Amino acid sequence: MDDRLKKQIDFILEIDKEKNILRQTHLSGHGRQENDAEHAWHTAIMAYLLQEYANEEVDLLKVIMMCLIHDVVEIDAGDTYAYDDENLATQKDREDAAKERIYSLLPEDQKEKLIELFDEFEAGESAEARFAHALDNFQPLLLNNSNDGGDWKEHQVDSERVYRRHRQTRLGSEKLYEETDKILQENIRKGNIK
Repeated sequence: MDDRLKKQIDFILEIDKEKNILRQTHLSGHGRQENDAEHAWHTAIMAYLLQEYANEEVDLLKVIMMCLIHDVVEIDAGDTYAYDDENLATQKDREDAAKERIYSLLPEDQKEKLIELFDEFEAGESAEARFAHALDNFQPLLLNNSNDGGDWKEHQVDSERVYRRHRQTRLGSEKLYEETDKILQENIRKGNIK
């Protein structure tokens, strides 16, 4: 096997570990915890289906790739729950170290491209990154809502924190933010969100 193909296969096998990283979000209908690979797949499909709701025209392939690769770093860094202040404080450092190790398994040109996409997603400044962030926020919201707000209740999340997180949704899609607001208001009325 030539060196380039070996590196690509090593990376492919490494990212299989993403299937073992459990998120706080549960599958719809009171299911088990979702894993990172399922979340990535789900948001990538959502990118295709919901692209018409992006605030700006986007390069769909770039959005889909951001959805697929942005949580690969959690193989090393672990999933950081959106409302866990202690782990959020160290998230960037953990993910930067993971990004370097994991993407370095690839041939240099592919490493550079995926790191560039990851960094663009994290910066949230391009139309593609803003829309990918909107999807990254909207997907667990939909699952949590399908579970009668169980994850919000379990973690006793308050409305201020939830709305602060979903400001990013509005930057990528006003339409998805409108739906987000309806879902959040309903869950506040039900007492699922404090």
